[in-house]
Amino acid sequence: MRRLSLFIVFCFFVLFCSTAYAHPPSDITITFDPASKILKAVITHQVVNPQNHFIKKVDVGLNDKEIISQEISRQDNNTTQTVSYLIPDAKEGDVLSVEAYCSISGALKKEIKVSGQ
Repeated sequence: MRRLSLFIVFCFFVLFCSTAYAHPPSDITITFDPASKILKAVITHQVVNPQNHFIKKVDVGLNDKEIISQEISRQDNNTTQTVSYLIPDAKEGDVLSVEAYCSISGALKKEIKVSGQ
């Protein structure tokens, strides 16, 4: 019985520690080129192993309506995930948003307003 109790305590400890290392992205830098209609987002998410802890999903919105949802299988590197999308309907004054989701826990959303050429 004592071994079972120790095992259960150990499992809770491991579970708690693994979520303690989980964190949402720390920043998203969004740029939009009105001439090419290309949105680029650099998502900052520092991890030790980008194959196990990574940005798993990116959603793009145009004026509060989701227009793109991309699942990602691993992060580009230990510090960032970069994505680019063609947004042909974006025009001056529109609001573009990018929301990035951590594979373990948390998300971050940033927005930019489209300015003219």
